[in-house]
Order: sequence, then structure tokens, then C-alpha cells
Amino acid sequence: MEEFVFKDYYRNEVKLSFQDHPFSKAPKHVWVICKYENKWLLTEHSTRGLEFPGGKVEKGESAREAAIREVKEETGGIVKDLHYIAQYFVRGKSDTIIKNVYFAPIELLTEQSTYYETHGPVLLDKIPDNVKDKKRFSFMMKDDVLSRCLRYVQENY
Repeated sequence: MEEFVFKDYYRNEVKLSFQDHPFSKAPKHVWVICKYENKWLLTEHSTRGLEFPGGKVEKGESAREAAIREVKEETGGIVKDLHYIAQYFVRGKSDTIIKNVYFAPIELLTEQSTYYETHGPVLLDKIPDNVKDKKRFSFMMKDDVLSRCLRYVQENY
């Protein structure tokens, strides 16, 4: 499968691939597209807005373990299955980021006393087609990573 190259919200070059870990076998970041009871499960980040859960891989943790942990911390969601779907590479102004993208059906939503840097779970029937123009959504939802990964999820799961 080919590699897609485009600019992100901040005009950084992004390379997205649906191949198996083309940029790193041990990426330091994860992003998880979640679905719970036929709705998209997002979180509301305290400063960025609505986005799918994700974050940094902690020391001693695999990317898969980080993805499951981040979903739980930010939404209370218990991952039923975790499917690797893509990896992307961003060359930013100060550093580079390599991030695995996963799809996770969620088995259960649990209520938590804290959702860390987020305000907890948000369920949506649909991700708006014009999400790039919606102020309530995070910058992470505003480039081709989201649209291409959503298309992949809808075609494969």
C-alpha cells in the first residue's frame, strides 16, 4: 500500500502509511480511533478540544499497552480488541513524532474520578464532514490522518 504525504494543521509535513510499522518498530506516540455501541468515542482535551484518545508511550511500555492505557485514562473505555491500522511520521519545527494509529471497539465505559488532562468521554453518532472548520475539535482531527484512517476503519471493520 502506498504512503500518503500531506501537511498537517500546523503546515508540517506528514507521511502516513497503512503498512506494518514503516517508520519505527517502537514509536513513542499512539492515537486510538474508538467505537462504543455504534458511536465514535472521543475525549475532550482540556485545551485542544474533542479528539480521539492517545498520548505518549511510557518507559517500559509497548505502543499497544500505551494505547489501551490512554483509552482507559482519557475516556474510561475498556478496549475489547485493538487493531493496528497505520503509522505516521511528522517532522515538526522542533522534533519528529512517529505515532501508531489503532482502531478499538470498546467493551465497556467506566466512570472514573479523573480523566487526567481531559474532561472524559464524548460519544458522537458521526464525525462531521467539515471537522476542519469546527472550533470544538482538536487540531489532531483536522488533517488527512483522520479522514484516511476513518475510511480505512469503515472499509475494514
